[in-house]
Amino acid sequence: MAIIFFGTPDFAVPSLQALIHAREDIVLVVTQPDRLKGRGHQLSAPPVKELALKHSLRVVQPEKIRGAEFHGELAGLSPEFIIVVAYGKILPKEILVLPSRGCINVHASLLPKYRGAAPIQWSLLKGEKITGVTTMLMDEGLDTGDILLKSAIEIDDKDTSATLFAGLAELGAKTLVETIRGIRLGCIEPTPQTGEASLAPPLRKEDGRIDWTRSADELAFFVRGMNPWPSATCMLGKERIKITKARAEAGSGVPGRIEKASAGVLAVGTSKGLLVVEELQPEGKKPMSAAAFLAGRKLREGDEKPS
Repeated sequence: MAIIFFGTPDFAVPSLQALIHAREDIVLVVTQPDRLKGRGHQLSAPPVKELALKHSLRVVQPEKIRGAEFHGELAGLSPEFIIVVAYGKILPKEILVLPSRGCINVHASLLPKYRGAAPIQWSLLKGEKITGVTTMLMDEGLDTGDILLKSAIEIDDKDTSATLFAGLAELGAKTLVETIRGIRLGCIEPTPQTGEASLAPPLRKEDGRIDWTRSADELAFFVRGMNPWPSATCMLGKERIKITKARAEAGSGVPGRIEKASAGVLAVGTSKGLLVVEELQPEGKKPMSAAAFLAGRKLREGDEKPS
């Protein structure tokens, strides 16, 4: 039976690869148009497109997915499933009703928690200990469809958005294949979402600005959740600094003031506790340890105040 796959970024690649490995009949891959990227503004293909072409799958990259022409193209393929993994656009009702067994979405949270575009980052920002992936039968709402299957994992204390992203992408692929198999065997039935829902809206570059009046524990979660993008940032004098690794430590100090800057230790005061900066990246330079950063600067405790 035919499958149409909608997906765009790296997160969707393991799911497409799993379907290919399972020898599913992927009749069409729909992904976002090529975009300009990097300092050189080179035209770059989405990761899903690169994988699809490698396996000689048919790819389309419509600017708009609403309209009779595109709808007719999809309808003519008579899909059993439409699979959606981080495609980047909301599918209209006329597409949702096309497949005989429904549209399945792979979402990187344990729904109904963290509905929206940035569930991985928000699970870290909120200090969650457990997260996972959910496959759901899509409806017209924002991640409100009936649940098909859930798979949970523990969040490691060292996880960042990048490491959690990679782990959940692989878990999502495995869960997707199990979901398709279970539906065909009749052992998975859609179940309405229950429990308290929460949202995970997209992050903006300005959301990475550090608020030193928060607690050290909160800021440690913040640094992990904002890594690698949009990055946890502050200003040290006129210099923009990214903090890429940090931990909370007991202690007292003035929020935003450097309280320790010796013996390779850099710690900043917060509303409760100290944020010990372990790795950081000055603007225009490579990431470095706090010890290397301090070795190149004459900082004294209390005489500089990041903002």
